[in-house]
Amino acid sequence: MRRLVAGEIHKLITTRLWLWLLLSSMALTALYASLLVAFADAPDTWTPSLDTPAGQQSLFAVASGGSSTLTAVLAAIGITGEYRHRTATATFLTTPHRGRIIAAKLITYGLVGILYATACLAIVTVIALPWLAAKGIDIDLTANGIPATALGVLTGDAIFALIGVGVGALIRDQVATVVALLVYRFVAEPVVTNIPALKGWTLYLPGPASQALTNVTLTTQHFLHTWQGGLLLTGYGLAFALTGSLFSMRRDIN
Repeated sequence: MRRLVAGEIHKLITTRLWLWLLLSSMALTALYASLLVAFADAPDTWTPSLDTPAGQQSLFAVASGGSSTLTAVLAAIGITGEYRHRTATATFLTTPHRGRIIAAKLITYGLVGILYATACLAIVTVIALPWLAAKGIDIDLTANGIPATALGVLTGDAIFALIGVGVGALIRDQVATVVALLVYRFVAEPVVTNIPALKGWTLYLPGPASQALTNVTLTTQHFLHTWQGGLLLTGYGLAFALTGSLFSMRRDIN
């Protein structure tokens, strides 16, 4: 398995896509964090005050908002690229047990998800600490639930990587997979979660589950408990990963 994971890492770093998506994740995180801090004192803000534990947890949770979707996209490209560039046949002939190849991709992109999350957490820290200190708010990174939020961000990004691999294995077409992930995460999910009549069940979607895992607090939306969000998001990750693996093992390569 270590050889297969090493091979997947080698495939990943031979292109610069991972770097561009990492930089994009960091840029999105910087934008989200800056907007949250800048408008934290507005009367109609959606988040608690940043001098409270809930507000600080919500601030650091934006690292997941900036990185989780692009982590899933990168993971999906990692498997759909095998079909798009006609390398799937050679890959599966080298290691006939397709399940091991899928497992190697899941491990590789799970680790990449942790890398992306770590970089985005660092961006939030670099932006938030001096900016809030200028406002007279000191943040202790070891208190106020921030470590739990950081752990949730790391875990959530790793799970979204599993989702990306699973969705890519199911759809196989690279463009369709990427478009589906981006449209769902940036358009469809935000729209439906803001429809009042649907709020009773939209909290069970992957995005809100991720927000629950990272301890987000919003005045406009309710979330599951942290452990519930973690279990639900893990269920999504495992379901997509297992389903995608089964389809990859049963379908012909073309």
